[in-house]
Amino acid sequence: MSFRVEVKDSVWGRLVGLLGKRSLPPDGGAWIVPANAIHTIGMMFSFDLVLMDKNFKVVGLRELVRPFRITMPNPKAESVLELPAHSIFRSRTQIGDQLVIDRYEAKKPSRSDAADDSLRFEALPHEGGPEPVVPISPRGSNGRRSTAVGSKSR
Repeated sequence: MSFRVEVKDSVWGRLVGLLGKRSLPPDGGAWIVPANAIHTIGMMFSFDLVLMDKNFKVVGLRELVRPFRITMPNPKAESVLELPAHSIFRSRTQIGDQLVIDRYEAKKPSRSDAADDSLRFEALPHEGGPEPVVPISPRGSNGRRSTAVGSKSR
C-alpha cells in the first residue's frame, strides 16, 4: 500500500475532510489527525477507512464506508486514513499491521533549472500552501512491508 494523502490536522481540515470531492485518485486520500471516528454526511462516494494508534499501528478497519454514515468511535485510534474504495482489500491490510509514514512536502523548482525540461525541487517550509502529502506503506505484524496484490510473501 502506498498512498499520497493530504494531512488534515486543523479544526477546519478535520471538519471538511473529503467533503466536496467527487472521488479520490487511486493513490490519494486524507489523513485526519486527531480522530477516532468520522462522518460521511455530504460525501458523494464510498471509501475505505484505516484507524491507527499513536504509533501508526492499525487498530481498526472499515471497508466501503458509504455516504451519510457516522462510524463508531474506536478508543484505541488516534488518527484515521480515508483511502480509495477497495484499498484495504488490495493491500491486504489487517488489524495489527504497522504503517510506515514518510513525510513529503511539495517543493518548487529552483531558478537555475527553469530552462531544464525535467523538474528538480528544493525544500520549502510549509506555510499556508497546499497541505503536506504523506506516502504510506503498511508493515505486516512480521515487520516486513506489505507487497503488491498477487504476491504471497506475507
